[in-house]
Amino acid sequence: MKRLLAAPLAVLAGLAAGPAIAAPAALLTHQAPLQPNEASSAWILTSTALVLMMTLPGLALFYGGMVRRKNVIATLAHSTAAFAIVTVLWFAAGYSLSFGSSGPATNGIVGGLDAAFLNGVTPSTAHGLAPGLPEFLWIAYQLTFAVITPALIAGAFAERIKFSASILFFFLWHLLVYAPICHQVWGGGWIGSLGVLDFAGGAVVHVNAGVAGLVAALVLGPRHGFGRDNMAPHNLAFTAIGAGLLLVGWLGFNAGSAWAADGIAAVAAFNTLLAAAAAAIGWIAVEWIDHKRPTLLGLLSGLVAGLVGITPAAGLVDPKGAFVIGLVSGPACYAGAVWLKRALKYDDSLDAFGLHGVGGIVGALLTGVFATAAINPAGADAGLLKQAIGLVAVIAWSAVGTFLILMVCKFTTGLRVAKDEEIEGLDYTQHGETIHQ
Repeated sequence: MKRLLAAPLAVLAGLAAGPAIAAPAALLTHQAPLQPNEASSAWILTSTALVLMMTLPGLALFYGGMVRRKNVIATLAHSTAAFAIVTVLWFAAGYSLSFGSSGPATNGIVGGLDAAFLNGVTPSTAHGLAPGLPEFLWIAYQLTFAVITPALIAGAFAERIKFSASILFFFLWHLLVYAPICHQVWGGGWIGSLGVLDFAGGAVVHVNAGVAGLVAALVLGPRHGFGRDNMAPHNLAFTAIGAGLLLVGWLGFNAGSAWAADGIAAVAAFNTLLAAAAAAIGWIAVEWIDHKRPTLLGLLSGLVAGLVGITPAAGLVDPKGAFVIGLVSGPACYAGAVWLKRALKYDDSLDAFGLHGVGGIVGALLTGVFATAAINPAGADAGLLKQAIGLVAVIAWSAVGTFLILMVCKFTTGLRVAKDEEIEGLDYTQHGETIHQ
């Protein structure tokens, strides 16, 4: 009888004692225990949606309106493909390489694979940089930056690249260029440790993408008929809608980079709007003098130039500094997109370098001039020399990495479509689809 009762009694004793409590899993090197801040989390959830909107549909429409009608679908496909490829890669390895930690010998250059496939990430973990945000939210927000960066590059090689080449390019570029540079600047690498300031992605996103775009434009060569055929934008209404979506989304891009719903986010939001307006005025003033008439495309391009220029400085400068950065960025980007391209005769189809490369460089340098501790304590140690060193490093890594990846694409998928396919248009020859009007 005792034996028969032993097992049931043991079960009852276990239930009375309650469930066993598992020991908490050890945190990864980059993690911290979550200290929930609901207000900040709500703002970053909103910012994640805003920044994603910048790529789809914002950038897709901005670029799609500037190409010829026969290449609209192919251009929209680039932004969509960038989202799909980078999102999967971010889950598999990109997040870990960007914001994780590797051994002492390599952590200055790139993160490790300890968080690959988001292993070790739970609802109760946070990244050490933002302990008030759930790590899954931090991962989603940073993903949107990783998505838009290669999509920006596509503006440089639009209307002539094979879709298969763009797929392979996005895949390799995210892992070999974006992730290491992101880690070096934001994830605990040597550039950030040097004291280089990049509030929301002037170097990580815009200079990185702009330089890659310039290299791609040079390697692929000009479009057939460049400088001879009419390559005017197909639909500036699309471009205007896209620019408007970019402007609204950029509030999440810049003000969200405060990682909190606080005063720094507020000043970043206002600085973003002010710099965009100042740059639009600066661009159109130069264009009016140069071409004797102002254009809608000029206003839209100037607006984006100001958004790019203020990105590295948004939460580090006061509005007077933001105004100057915007006012300088507009004419500087006009010079890059019009005069420099004309002088050197390269075909950066949609001015990825002229807007994002030049604007990012100008903004990053002026961050070292105008950053102030009165707005953000991080601005106390700002310096022009440190900013310049960081830029040189980002430019070199991006240029060399992009060139090597393009060579891989050239000897595997091939880079350019055939001449007759380019003349017919990439919409039909690459995707079998056309826009009917």
